[in-house]
Amino acid sequence: MSEADIRAERVKKLQLLKAAGMEPYPVEAHRDMSNAEVLSTFDELEKSKKKIHVGGRIMSRRGQGGIAFADIYDGTAKLQAVLQKSEMPEELFELFDAASDIGDFVEVSGTVFKTKRGEQSVQVHKWRMLAKSLLPIPSEWFGVKDEETRLRERYLAMLLDPELRALVERRAKFWQSMRSFLAERGFVEMDTPVLETTPGGADARPFVTHHNALDIDVYLRISDELWLKRLLVAGFPKVFEIGRIFRNEGQSREHLQDYVQLETYEAYSDMKKGKEFVKEMYRRVAKDVYGKYSFEINGHKVDLASEWPEIDFTEILKEKFSIDPLSCTEEEAIQAVRDAKIGPPDGGGEELNLPRAVDHLWKSLRKSISGPAFLVGIPVYLEPLAKRSAKDERIVERLQVLMAGSEVGKGFSELNDPQDQRGRFEEQQKLREEGDEEAQRLDTEYVRAMEYGMPPAFGFGVSERLFAFLEDKPAHEAQLFPLLRPKPSQGI
Repeated sequence: MSEADIRAERVKKLQLLKAAGMEPYPVEAHRDMSNAEVLSTFDELEKSKKKIHVGGRIMSRRGQGGIAFADIYDGTAKLQAVLQKSEMPEELFELFDAASDIGDFVEVSGTVFKTKRGEQSVQVHKWRMLAKSLLPIPSEWFGVKDEETRLRERYLAMLLDPELRALVERRAKFWQSMRSFLAERGFVEMDTPVLETTPGGADARPFVTHHNALDIDVYLRISDELWLKRLLVAGFPKVFEIGRIFRNEGQSREHLQDYVQLETYEAYSDMKKGKEFVKEMYRRVAKDVYGKYSFEINGHKVDLASEWPEIDFTEILKEKFSIDPLSCTEEEAIQAVRDAKIGPPDGGGEELNLPRAVDHLWKSLRKSISGPAFLVGIPVYLEPLAKRSAKDERIVERLQVLMAGSEVGKGFSELNDPQDQRGRFEEQQKLREEGDEEAQRLDTEYVRAMEYGMPPAFGFGVSERLFAFLEDKPAHEAQLFPLLRPKPSQGI
């Protein structure tokens, strides 16, 4: 039977319910216990013969003649409901048999008992519909097998796949653990703008939209960094935000355009202190969510409880490519990319400048690093928002967490010299004018805020990529509802 035929049959059953005087979508439910609560207090309920009201979705049903069984799931547990013609009004029994389907939400009232097989159940005295389903859910035994359907109709996959449901619960616990970690250390959660007139805080291409009321183009934020650092200027010493970030870039196993990110800033701290802060946070999350520190991630073995060595950016590029990123010319860096056969597919220099070429060289190396480790010694031209090193002004006080061949978190001693910041923004603006769409913009409003005085601070950001890595899944599979192209019939 086609889906359209099944829907037509269920619409007839909906009319049957109405004809019998039963509202198929009532306003209120009378449920007074969850299924999990029933099962945890079953012996007490059985002894007292207390009447209970439970509800949930029918996941399976069976029976014949004067008895029917239905497994009802309410999101906490599955509970068997037993309907017998001899134990309830006959017309209600017949209506259940004629008008209910797998997928319907129902409410049942009765007392608990154990069947001859010892299964904890509810002896139903009355039932009513809470929400009549018009489309059939797949069988529990087979679930949703088609990969596109699993992503497009994610709610069905969550309903039928216990492993996916557990992933969703771990994802919530992942962010809850970070919030708890920060709250215990006195950080205040903030809520900064998503729409901006000048996107900043990262090297990324933004999404553009139009604000009708103000009649201006605005951007979806690519980072909340510059807003949170304004809060340091405002006198808040420890702030963080867990929020949505939007970057109009490529998509891969690790990259999404729409994702959740944590950014945290602590005044009077720095990169050296920040290393311990980061290690503690990662270990705390791993322990809270998974109860372990060791993981298998994309072919790498990662132990968060081990030592986190430092890898010097400049030294590793010297060793692997015989090029010094602190003194090489743009032409030398581009030639190194060509010689190594990495970077843009056509090897053309027109798509590269010094920062992009050096970044391509580094990214070709990181794939073999299992970590955890800290990448340090990054050139100033790769990080316009970090403070220069006191030992060498050509590099910045920045660290990146290396794990399973990629970068999973970044932090630095925040640049708080407004004149240096303006100069670096101006260099970034030149790169934009030369065609680098990911270079940062000159944000004069942020520089003005900094001119009022910003304390020294350590800032750190990590996205949901870390969760995907700990799950050892592609980024889109670790999201609740990943973005997909609409079906042709849906349009946009």
